[in-house]
Amino acid sequence: MTIDKNLKDGVLTVALAGRLDTTTAPELESSIQESISDVKDLIFNFGELEYISSAGLRVLLSTQKIMSKQGSMIVKNVSEPVMEVFEVTGFSDILTIETAENTETSEG
Repeated sequence: MTIDKNLKDGVLTVALAGRLDTTTAPELESSIQESISDVKDLIFNFGELEYISSAGLRVLLSTQKIMSKQGSMIVKNVSEPVMEVFEVTGFSDILTIETAENTETSEG
């Protein structure tokens, strides 16, 4: 998995490519923790993310909890396989998700 971060005017964009699983989730978690302190808005770009496991979901959930206190978090460009995981696990109701086809907004 590759992580590409871009911070501009309090907005952190994190683009992920590859697989977010048990092996790569700790890398993402530490990468976010070192960058998130002064961030108002966090945008995940999942356009190149092929797969997400429960370990990846846990990182998203913990990040969502932090961002709900200091700003907002949006997940964009979610592929069909990853969106299916979000729907089956109920994460589609917890996260703010913008897909390419339509824009869904859910907060919880």
